[in-house]
Amino acid sequence: MNQPIPLHDVASLPSGSLVALITPFTADGGIDWAALRRLIDWHVHSGTRALVVAGTTGEASTLSMAEHEALLAASVEHAAGRIHVMAGVGANATREAVHLAQAAERAGAHSLLSVVPYYNKPTQEGLYRHFMAQADATALPLVLYSVAGRTVVDFQLDTLQRLARHPLVQGIKDASGCLVRAQQLAAALGPGFVRYSGDDLTAVPAMALGAHGVISVTANVVPAAVQAQCEAAATGQLTQASGLVADLFALSQALFMEANPIPVKHLAARMGLCQPAWRLPLVPPGPATAQALDRLREQSRWLAQAERDALAMLTTA
Repeated sequence: MNQPIPLHDVASLPSGSLVALITPFTADGGIDWAALRRLIDWHVHSGTRALVVAGTTGEASTLSMAEHEALLAASVEHAAGRIHVMAGVGANATREAVHLAQAAERAGAHSLLSVVPYYNKPTQEGLYRHFMAQADATALPLVLYSVAGRTVVDFQLDTLQRLARHPLVQGIKDASGCLVRAQQLAAALGPGFVRYSGDDLTAVPAMALGAHGVISVTANVVPAAVQAQCEAAATGQLTQASGLVADLFALSQALFMEANPIPVKHLAARMGLCQPAWRLPLVPPGPATAQALDRLREQSRWLAQAERDALAMLTTA
């Protein structure tokens, strides 16, 4: 059985629900700083254990270097030690990835999340050298990010074992959704290496196999429910956790009807959390997707409760 999720030590790699935070934009395409601050407050209020800033869900690939650095700095500043901040610092140029890692450290982030370099398809030796360069560049814990559906290339287990010998390479986000892969990672890396599910639909089974939590897209719109699910899984209450999975399954599935973060931003905008704004090449959801999401918003008790909580917080802020 996993240990109960701790509520202290903000600087350490957390367990539980880590939100893959959306980046709110204004109608003219700039970062909506006021909305960002509201989102951070809501996650603190809702019990989310960490903000994962400037990742895939945060549309990091559409941010300029200056925007990326400003987003990290603003998030750390407003979080103000109330919640762990994990900085997305992935890039397919190693020099850029190192630069982002160092910028995140200067901003005061607690940890780093770095994706496998995309498009240029490095070898396993190239992956090893890329991540070692990042790990050597700061004093922050580094979490590796495996998402072969976006990067094509992925880590082989022996590469992960080599990287895990570095004292600052401390975790992995596995977005495969494959429980066989989860078991392989557990066996290869051992219990001291932090493992996060990167797939909301299989997060609870992954936690039953020893994962420490989930880096969640779904938590953008139902943060308290995702944290409750993690708490139940971590304390061995698998019947309760499975019930929450069943309740949230349709929502988590719907959030990938189109490329993430198109659907989750549509729902977040409907809930008043941000404006309905994406950056090209991402566009608003098509009519069928929008209608399905809107129906789900009317039917889901978790979304209804989250919307009430958000409204209450916003009106008292």
